Amino acid sequence: MDTSSFWSLSASQILEGCRSTTRGLSESDAIDRLAVGHSSRFRRDRFSSFSILISQFNNPIVLLLFFSALLSYYFEDSTNATIIVVILLLSGILGYWQERSAADAVAKLLAIIETKSTVLRDGREMSIPTEQLVVGDILLLRAGSIVPGDCRILESRSLLVNESALTGESFPIEKGVASVETEAPLGKRTSALFMGTHVVSGTATAILVKAGRDTEFGKISARLDHRPPKTGFELGLKRFGNLLLMITVVLVTIVCIVNIYFDRPVIESLLFGLALAVGMTPQLLPAITSIVLARGAKAMARSEVIVKRLLAIENFGGMDILCLDKTGTLTEGVIELHAATNAKGTPTERILQLASINSHLQSGFENPIDLSIRTACPNLAEGVSKRDELSYDFSRKRISVLVYGNQVSTMITKGALDRILECCRWVRMPDGTVDSIDGERENIKKLFQAWGSDGLRTLGLATRTIESKKLTLADESEMIFEGFLTFTDPPKSSIAETVRDLETLGIRLKVVTGDNLPVALAIAKRVGLPHSCILTGGQIQKLSKEELSQLAVETDIFAEIEPYQKEQIVLAMKRMNHVVGFLGDGINDAPSLHAADVGISVASAVDVSKEAAQVVLLRSDLGVLAKGVREGRRTLANTLKYVFTSISANFGYMLSLALASLFLPFLPLLPGQILLINLLADFPAMALATDSVDPEMLSRPRQWDTLRIARTMLLFGITGTCCDLMTFAVLIKVFDATPDEFRTGWFLVSVVTGLLITFSMRTQRPIYKSRPGSLLIIAAIVVFFIAVTIPFTPIGRSFEFVAPTGMILGMVLAISAIYSTAMETSKYIWFNRQARPGR
Repeated sequence: MDTSSFWSLSASQILEGCRSTTRGLSESDAIDRLAVGHSSRFRRDRFSSFSILISQFNNPIVLLLFFSALLSYYFEDSTNATIIVVILLLSGILGYWQERSAADAVAKLLAIIETKSTVLRDGREMSIPTEQLVVGDILLLRAGSIVPGDCRILESRSLLVNESALTGESFPIEKGVASVETEAPLGKRTSALFMGTHVVSGTATAILVKAGRDTEFGKISARLDHRPPKTGFELGLKRFGNLLLMITVVLVTIVCIVNIYFDRPVIESLLFGLALAVGMTPQLLPAITSIVLARGAKAMARSEVIVKRLLAIENFGGMDILCLDKTGTLTEGVIELHAATNAKGTPTERILQLASINSHLQSGFENPIDLSIRTACPNLAEGVSKRDELSYDFSRKRISVLVYGNQVSTMITKGALDRILECCRWVRMPDGTVDSIDGERENIKKLFQAWGSDGLRTLGLATRTIESKKLTLADESEMIFEGFLTFTDPPKSSIAETVRDLETLGIRLKVVTGDNLPVALAIAKRVGLPHSCILTGGQIQKLSKEELSQLAVETDIFAEIEPYQKEQIVLAMKRMNHVVGFLGDGINDAPSLHAADVGISVASAVDVSKEAAQVVLLRSDLGVLAKGVREGRRTLANTLKYVFTSISANFGYMLSLALASLFLPFLPLLPGQILLINLLADFPAMALATDSVDPEMLSRPRQWDTLRIARTMLLFGITGTCCDLMTFAVLIKVFDATPDEFRTGWFLVSVVTGLLITFSMRTQRPIYKSRPGSLLIIAAIVVFFIAVTIPFTPIGRSFEFVAPTGMILGMVLAISAIYSTAMETSKYIWFNRQARPGR
């Protein structure tokens, strides 16, 4: 059967076409369909072993080196060509092994928080990983569920779906069972649910008709490069890469022209120029970045923080503002029913019974409010039957249940007090009589404010007798106000200390809540949050975009906020160049999680929030978040260590090579020797992924700064070049070195000073005041031993090295000591200048 217009087919036709039933597929049939590729998996693992291996060699310069090696073989220079090929292969395999390990680690972490869907299999309800769904599966959806594929609705009740991810329509769309015309546009196909959308309210039973790339979302993604916005880290890497490319092209072009001008062999000049380019390029940066980020992700997982997108770690460490609701983060998140009172504030069993009926019979998403009511009164909903329901949504902020009992059909509505009062014309007095609510509104508001000042969350409860068996939104009017429900959610015992901890990390907390202002203020005072500047949702509505941007940064508490305003607040602070985190776990938090630099959710959140977030906390605790921030900053610090080390060493080293080639009658280093130095430098660089980090590097938010990196490259690179020129002068004027002796001496100086710059640039402290990681120390010792011994071995002779004399070895140590002193002096001046106010 053709299911291309499944929204126009009847439910029975779709069931027949998908070879399914209302009881769902059998387990064996589902396994068979999964085996032949009919699953809802949208994209294959981008980190396949083959793609990672190929990526190690897809650098154009590396490919040119391979090609040049083939030319060397052709011109019978097989020794040099073999050395180049072997070193390039070793470098590629090393990068592959590290990146593959990183990808495996990330895959295991993501499996912890995989999204699951509720389906019927053999008539039984079960929860399975979304990627195991197949065409024909019967899905059970409720508020907060993500739609895992294109579906035909079989049954629905008060179903509202957010399709903004697909259609751009910001308001939820009402969906139902009735078929629509074949030619209906995407936004009008009300009998269909589409992949990537999510249920805002109500429930539905639907059959999965199209999965993966066959879905509407899949077709769009096939035409477009569907990627999330680039992080600051990615943009910084791109700018950094462009800068290096420009410098490399200039240097290599000059060197090649000079060598050809002096009638040096063309192939050798080409190989030298390409080796120079490889030496200038931190080709291990992608691998180092993957390793450091994956290791950071594993460390954060030990702190119960799962990172879904590795490059978000940079933003996580750079976050300086965190927006959050109070429930479950500042408070215990275990809401308890405090009291059920009448309109005068007197506890009464009637209010408790009405609330119990509403909470037991509502079929919307699980929430702490209803759970606390059901826990407090588990049996008070007996003796009544449910007829209909108007599910909760974030515009009405109330839920109505129509029940039948004692031969009366009653609608029971509970929700935000202001949204309940707007539906009420009457109020039930303590003696049971009904009177006009107008005379009681002021007293009701006073009670509400008093409880809010005590930190109690307050809902309203109302009823209306209705003869109909079906509810409409119009029925929520002319109601009787019955009373109040108050709830406690005490602050966490350690929250004040955690708030201070985050403030010392340079993170400013901002409460963004839909609760009323008195409740938000009461909690803020208890936990020690600033609360001098406050904005309410009503005030925000009157502000322009520019005014909100200015005020949002200064505001401590945003209260009585509508769901759509959360995203506005996040975007306003981002416009002021802040790195904004948003912690949310509700259905209406998805847009804000997408908009934030760092979207953070919790493992217990609804699916749509977990899916939208970049970071997921396994425990709803700001203390966990503080640990994660430290690990994020540690990760960024170790990544930047490699960047600063490699660009400082490589730029100075390549500048020295370029200058030497201008006045020396021979090549200062052979191409294979340049690549060997590059390979030996890779091992300490890899060890930076496990390096220790000085406490001051974790104390404040940090971001990628391309300008600072470029200045560092120039300063320390030129410092290194000055020491290299000294080396050239000593080797030529003092030792009258032959070409092979010159290359051997400078090879040793290059490796030793490269190790010294690694230890110097890994810290802003004096080199002796910061303890490196054990693996870095071991790697440095091994590389030093290899470099010193290799000229004495047959391998060294194949590289055209010669055994150095004791005088040359002494010179290497003396130059290295001078180099280290110069680097430390430059570093001291540089970082003290950077620390001055205004810089």
